[in-house]
Amino acid sequence: MQAFTLQRAADERDQLWICEHSPVFTQGLAGKAEHLLLPGDIPVVQTNRGGQVTYHGPGQVVAYPLLDLKRAGYFVKEYVFRLEEAVVQTLAHFGITGLRVPGAPGIYVRLQDPFGHARLEADFTSQQLESNPTYLGKIAALGIKVSRHCTYHGVALNAAMDLEPYGRINPCGYAGLQTVDMASLGVDVTWAEAAQVFAQKLERYLAA
Repeated sequence: MQAFTLQRAADERDQLWICEHSPVFTQGLAGKAEHLLLPGDIPVVQTNRGGQVTYHGPGQVVAYPLLDLKRAGYFVKEYVFRLEEAVVQTLAHFGITGLRVPGAPGIYVRLQDPFGHARLEADFTSQQLESNPTYLGKIAALGIKVSRHCTYHGVALNAAMDLEPYGRINPCGYAGLQTVDMASLGVDVTWAEAAQVFAQKLERYLAA
């Protein structure tokens, strides 16, 4: 991704990479060592994306949009919104209600009512994620990098995976934050099915 971004010409077509990783923990630029609790046999890789530590593994749909934002005509804040909207709409396709939390990039679900349509309370912020560990669960993590107005890294959506490794870290820097996938919420979905829908939503919502 970094090589592609550094070498791409001004007229280079944008790309969207969809993949599935072997088990790995990745640390962002601001990553703090104390959020890695017991990594054990899973490797830890330092990256130059934003954010704290997260986990990637089989059953998770990882999307890396390689976009020229200048050509697309929107800025980083809107890019993040569009990424998150693609996740929200993918989840909606499978009947799940995805929620944004101010100050905490990514998408969350109500653990007790993931299929309800109520909006998140207006006064709920990122500071309350740790103090309300049974209220919201994280289903998609976001970490990006922009270089010369071009994006890389991206967003990971949990479809049907082994969630145990998340217990070895403070996900995205939040102690006690629960991480869920579509399967644990009761949605019977394969990686391929989730990846196809997610790719379609990303293509739609990232379009200029």
